[in-house]
Amino acid sequence: MNILIAGATGKTGQLLTQDLLDQGHKVTALVRESSDTSTLPEGTHLRHGDLTDLPPGVCDGTDVVIFAAGSGGSTGPEMTDKVDRNGAMRLIDLAKEAGVDRFVMLSSIGADQSDPSGDLAHYLKAKHDADAHLKASGLNYAILRPVSLTDDGRSQDVILGDQVDPSAQASRADVAAVLAEAATTGTHDGHALNMQSA
Repeated sequence: MNILIAGATGKTGQLLTQDLLDQGHKVTALVRESSDTSTLPEGTHLRHGDLTDLPPGVCDGTDVVIFAAGSGGSTGPEMTDKVDRNGAMRLIDLAKEAGVDRFVMLSSIGADQSDPSGDLAHYLKAKHDADAHLKASGLNYAILRPVSLTDDGRSQDVILGDQVDPSAQASRADVAAVLAEAATTGTHDGHALNMQSA
């Protein structure tokens, strides 16, 4: 499959890219001109595009698009809106225009709330809006909402769905594995799933 990843240079994105390459897929990283691509696995293709201003055609020739990007914890509300909300929504629209088969969204626990509260309220609202846009797009989709992330390796198992403990943790390696599964198998099509490592 031809798979386009937004956020491939991030911690989770690098693991995801390696997983998909190991499975024999063609992986293209959507990166800004200024991105440090030195950490991407060998064999990764590059396509330039900034999530705050995506050009038309960025999803052309792609079977599956995965959004695993994020504005980062140190940026303010404006950048959260530009990347996590508007950037994701624009990528969804471009994916639909390009006729991609599936769009996989890396979201967050709590993004199912339309009016979240607490320290992460603005971020969760942005993720909620992007998830809602994907659901309404008509695309085949899967949405993964992991709990707090760690840099631990793969665990023995993962828990998906209503049994997830919101206070638990999920390793980035497990998140990458589930994203790869969602992208390539269609197992989770039509679902928004909470996730934790077991």
